[in-house]
Amino acid sequence: MRKFLARIIGPGALLFPVWAYAVFFFVIPVAIIFYYSFGYKPDLFTPVATDVLSLDQYQAAMSGTIFSTFLSTLEISITGTLACLAISVPFAYWLAVKVSPKRRNFLLALVLVPYWTNFLVRTLGWQITLSPQGYLSNFLQTIGLREGPLDVLYTALAVQIGVIYNYLPLMILPLFVAMDAAGKDLRDASYDLGAGKWSTFFRVTMPLAMPGVISGCLLVFVPLNGDYVTAAVLGGAEGTMIGQVIANQFNTAQDWALGSAMAVTLMLTTAIVVAIAGLIFWAGRKIYERLTRVDLELA
Repeated sequence: MRKFLARIIGPGALLFPVWAYAVFFFVIPVAIIFYYSFGYKPDLFTPVATDVLSLDQYQAAMSGTIFSTFLSTLEISITGTLACLAISVPFAYWLAVKVSPKRRNFLLALVLVPYWTNFLVRTLGWQITLSPQGYLSNFLQTIGLREGPLDVLYTALAVQIGVIYNYLPLMILPLFVAMDAAGKDLRDASYDLGAGKWSTFFRVTMPLAMPGVISGCLLVFVPLNGDYVTAAVLGGAEGTMIGQVIANQFNTAQDWALGSAMAVTLMLTTAIVVAIAGLIFWAGRKIYERLTRVDLELA
């Protein structure tokens, strides 16, 4: 009996800190936000009341300017994720395949160096860089590529540049690990069987690296979709993201009900986009497997 209890309680006791952390710092806060989203703001000084529950805040969250901000945020998030993927694939392949092991750790450290600096400080660096009076603007005017000052700061383009820079390492690292795990032996076997470099890359390296692609896309898209620091520093009125609007509802407008409804809508939107992307990956994998099977049968 004692051994039986030890088998049951032992693993549970080891997992208790993880479950406690998840419950107190994720489940309970999300449940409170979900409950507040059905409330309302009764007066100027009370942020939320829940004596009468309704869906009015969700209607407000999906109307007018707020809905257009949701769409622009989704556009920035998807574009940023795809841009990070396009930049990371060749760099991670070069790092995993072409670079010697002696230099690889140094280059990986350079990828991680920006994360040693505060997120806000890194974003402020781009505010200085993209400023009309910044060194980049002056350099472009000096070499004749622009006749006037750089007009990028406080636009959606500035936000797009900022999020790509801030989240790029989160895409590079899982892709590098996946491509490095693919192994040199498999690539050499592909070459020995007559495949070229491009064929080996698309038929051996990339299929084996798909877990890294999926992990990288999740690591970039999910936090990027809720980012508000980059938009607050670089976006201005033209580059507002929904995370910034949600933060303003809680901190400035003191309308916790509307802010909660917007937060829940953002979480649901993120989950839906991730689910759709998962279906696309799954369908693409099935199509690839079928095409590969047909090629093998023809061979």
